[in-house]
Amino acid sequence: MNFFDKDLQQVHEDLVNKKVSAKEITQAVIDNIKNHEEQLHAFLRVNEAEALAAAEKVDEEGIKDDQLLAGIPLAVKDNILTDGITTTAASKMLEHFKPVYDATVISKLKEQRFINVGKTNLDEFAMGSSTENSAFGPTHNPWNTDYVPGGSSGGSGAAVGAGEVLGALGTDTGGSVRMPGSLNGVVGSKPTYGRVSRYGIVAFGSSFDQVGWLTQNVKDNAYLTSVISGHDEHDMTSSDREVPDFAAGLNDSTSVKGLRIGLPKEYMTDAISPAVRKGIEDAAKLYESLGATVDEVSLPHTEDGIPVYYILATAEASSNLGRYDGIRYGFRAADAKNIDDVYVKSRSEGFGPEVKRRIMLGTFALSAGSYDAYFMQAAKVRRMMANDFVDVFQNYDLIMAPMGTDVAFKLGSETQDPTQMYMNDILSVPANMAGLPSMSVPAGFSKGLPFGMQLIGKPFDEQTMFNAGYVFEQNTDYHKQHPQLGGQN
Repeated sequence: MNFFDKDLQQVHEDLVNKKVSAKEITQAVIDNIKNHEEQLHAFLRVNEAEALAAAEKVDEEGIKDDQLLAGIPLAVKDNILTDGITTTAASKMLEHFKPVYDATVISKLKEQRFINVGKTNLDEFAMGSSTENSAFGPTHNPWNTDYVPGGSSGGSGAAVGAGEVLGALGTDTGGSVRMPGSLNGVVGSKPTYGRVSRYGIVAFGSSFDQVGWLTQNVKDNAYLTSVISGHDEHDMTSSDREVPDFAAGLNDSTSVKGLRIGLPKEYMTDAISPAVRKGIEDAAKLYESLGATVDEVSLPHTEDGIPVYYILATAEASSNLGRYDGIRYGFRAADAKNIDDVYVKSRSEGFGPEVKRRIMLGTFALSAGSYDAYFMQAAKVRRMMANDFVDVFQNYDLIMAPMGTDVAFKLGSETQDPTQMYMNDILSVPANMAGLPSMSVPAGFSKGLPFGMQLIGKPFDEQTMFNAGYVFEQNTDYHKQHPQLGGQN
């Protein structure tokens, strides 16, 4: 069983009409995951007993027409807290950690009676661009298992890309939902910062972290985003703005007539592969043929994105990860002889090399001798980057751009060069800097691998972003092409 050719509404109708039971769907999904796991390693845990029990309960209670998620198996990135179910953040530090409460997004999904079928792999503490930094081994791209699935939500991206689930939760700090979306040929989105509560998310960079979805299509993504959005008293950064029904607001090609779209020249340089550039240029022509206007615009501080992001995000990581000290919870070194040993050995043995690298970078940036020279300057440039978007959005409704510079790279090809790995985020981090809604939609193929187009909207204007993505999807067939799992596509 796979979910390539079905959407939420179709599966829901099958459940309501009793063509299939929630338990049967859940069992089929679990079997499919198990069959693929040796090739993909998309999951760190399959919640077989819990998922089947929850599905059986849904079948007993019945499903009403307005309960679209009831009995639907979805996956959850393993840095999102799930009550009683191990949440590791793909780190030895939390290898045996069982939360005693749910993240707000999980509570909202439980209210809709979804089935949590498993916890997906990620870069440790969401720090990475390829899901090679997991303490439990890398995830593989379903289009070609010699290649990375992107990161840090690579497990969620691969699970959806392989057709194992209709949707999977991820987190996006600097592109970690959208890049796996691009590299796995699926839709990946993050809403405006504050639209979705961060309560119960294992923190990396608190002013950047956001929860988003990876799905087979735009409509499902829009619906699921509405479900998890809204104010949360546990998260003071969450917005109390009314949450639209994004899926209900989708329209056909008429919704882009008169739309003003900006295409940043800084995103279309020679660093972008010719195939990806052509894909974006073709997308611009398609929008123009449907009545939109596409103009070249400028986001002049784009080139500052990577150094600024890796100063600010690592500084926040250094602070957030200070809680893992071998005392309160998490990994504790076995041979510690005094309190200093507990701290030093527990953190040295519990964290992987990339996490330690970022903690050290962040600690340096926050140190007395470097704070003004690095952290404060980076914070100022971040505001300048956000102002670049403000200037463009005075005259344009939406920004379109490549999601990345190229398709997926081979596993192991960039792990020895952290700087090169960091540069993969050059087109994705600006939207996080400004806290803007952004989405990747399938836009083409190169060398047998998919790539995505990035859409960036105004603050809290996810609807325009979803509309434009939906129109593009309805007028192309990239999303209809699927991997031959493990084969050379």
